[in-house]
Amino acid sequence: VQLQASGGGSVQAGGSLRLSCAVSGRTVSSYATGWFRQVPGKEREIVAGISWSGGSKYHVDSVKGRFSISRDNAKNAVYLQMNSLKPDDTAIYYCAAGRSVANHELRLWEYWGQGTQVTVSS
Repeated sequence: VQLQASGGGSVQAGGSLRLSCAVSGRTVSSYATGWFRQVPGKEREIVAGISWSGGSKYHVDSVKGRFSISRDNAKNAVYLQMNSLKPDDTAIYYCAAGRSVANHELRLWEYWGQGTQVTVSS
């Protein structure tokens, strides 16, 4: 499974961004896709996850009501719509493929894409 994240950028607080993750590979339908973020000096953390069918979704409490994960399998893409962005959302965002939608254990996410930087200024 290969993943490639894109869509990061710089926005002011209160603004919006949509991240995209291109997902490909022969066994991609066996995997959920998650979005993670990491700030230098801190551990990478899960932000949201979605099953292959899209029927199961997870959002970490800190982004509920602001971020929304979705997918379009016809386009082999998973999205993270981020609204009402805060400076604390500044991080490198990664997408990954794993067996469970809401797994906080990073070692259980088997495939990772490169990161995309999101910077939110106050």
